[in-house]
Amino acid sequence: MLHASAVVVWEWLNEHGRWRPYSPAVSHHIEAVIRSDPRGGSVVLGQVDNRLSPYILDLQSMHQFRQDTGMIRPVRRSFYDPTSAPGQGWLWEWENDAGSWTQYDTEVGIAIQTARDRQQPWLDLAPLGFCYLVDLQGMTQINRQTQRQRRIQRRSDVAYPLVSGPSLAGQPCSCQQCMLVFSVKQSTVRSSTHKLGHRPSKPLSKPPSPKSATLGPPVPTAALVTPATAVTSPPSPVPSPSPRPMAPQRSAACSAPLPQRSSLAGLSRPALQRIAMAQSRALIVPSYLPSSSLLLSSPQDCTICMEALGGPSGYKGGDFIGRLAQCGHQYHLQCLVAMYNNGNKDGSLQCPTCKAIYGVKTGNQPPGKMEYHVIPHSLPGHPNCKTIRVIYNVLPGIQGPEHPNPGKPFTARGFPRHCYLPDSEKGRKVLRLLLTAWDRRLVFSVGTSSTTGESDTVIWNEVHHKTEFGSNLTGHGYPDPSHLDNVLDELKAQGITEEEEQ
Repeated sequence: MLHASAVVVWEWLNEHGRWRPYSPAVSHHIEAVIRSDPRGGSVVLGQVDNRLSPYILDLQSMHQFRQDTGMIRPVRRSFYDPTSAPGQGWLWEWENDAGSWTQYDTEVGIAIQTARDRQQPWLDLAPLGFCYLVDLQGMTQINRQTQRQRRIQRRSDVAYPLVSGPSLAGQPCSCQQCMLVFSVKQSTVRSSTHKLGHRPSKPLSKPPSPKSATLGPPVPTAALVTPATAVTSPPSPVPSPSPRPMAPQRSAACSAPLPQRSSLAGLSRPALQRIAMAQSRALIVPSYLPSSSLLLSSPQDCTICMEALGGPSGYKGGDFIGRLAQCGHQYHLQCLVAMYNNGNKDGSLQCPTCKAIYGVKTGNQPPGKMEYHVIPHSLPGHPNCKTIRVIYNVLPGIQGPEHPNPGKPFTARGFPRHCYLPDSEKGRKVLRLLLTAWDRRLVFSVGTSSTTGESDTVIWNEVHHKTEFGSNLTGHGYPDPSHLDNVLDELKAQGITEEEEQ
């Protein structure tokens, strides 16, 4: 029996309608996560590339979610010939205006490598939708319209993951970075994308043949192994890519007609909510999501997916609207569910617009100890009261599933840490709220230190403390007349207020 093989390249769709490749390391990481959890889940991209720390990839919906802005973009799992540039570990890049290097789209990189292998001096990128000529002898890219030249380079990197076996199932990746085991029937190829409710991409027209009179024979682009012949998707719910033309042009994907809004007139609110939840079938709506805060409402704008509320969600395609009862801000219901599933899943939901918190927010603070006592000395700026000294102690350990790099050690520098509050009415109020923040694991987190640049270490979690006692030489001491009010505002942003404690 012949064993087919293909190189896997994970890609995301940018604002110009171009599929941009993740790095080989990121693609290996995504494949390893799929192998460890065949049911599909979330992939924290920052675990392998610090530059992608805000991003989470949702394997069920096949979208990339940016946590700090709420931006959501489609992703796909593409397959290419093992002998092509991605399979050989060659990355082709062009020099941008900042002087750094940007990787070409996968199909472009494959075309350039193929032309180089054929010892062609030039390559015309017009068939791929770009008005550039690539000079393989001078290693430059020339804009046909402006004649501007940029440097290009070929860089050796780790090869993208290789899957092999009958219908690409059953055989591990041949590299040492990940071992992929997929046992999937070929019959799952046709339906996996449809089952998740994706709108199919509009087929792209075949590009014109390049003019080969002066540039040599035409160069084939991505030697794609199509799903209809040799590719089987990984275990559901990770969808397989739809068959694609050999050289897609620069045009926006997902351009199929949008689904029409259903008529909901005459239905009760509970019925509407059940319909809305049914539309989110690709995501499990947790029973502890604060559903009492959600009311169906009329369309406005959704700032999570940046799509009009009058149309489908950019995350899943459903067009039902949820309104947060306390603040009144409105979003696609699917976007709210996706935002929740990409968070701590602690039963809380925070409005992306006004930061109002529904439920009880908790963090990922490592285990430790918080102590406090009063000392008979005054802080600068607070002459008529004693001082509360708070002592935090956190030890190094191993990151849990809620941390950026589960299973990896984390450091804890500078502990025990001594912090100071005036023993005044407002200082004691701040202390009470800090005790609540500690119990909810919100005082510290695990991440990258903004002062030392060290990653996988214990850091403050956006609640400022004064660590200098008798002066303010470092800026972390007294006097500071606005400090206590600032801390109260920071705690409020974490969902901790005195009104809540009463």
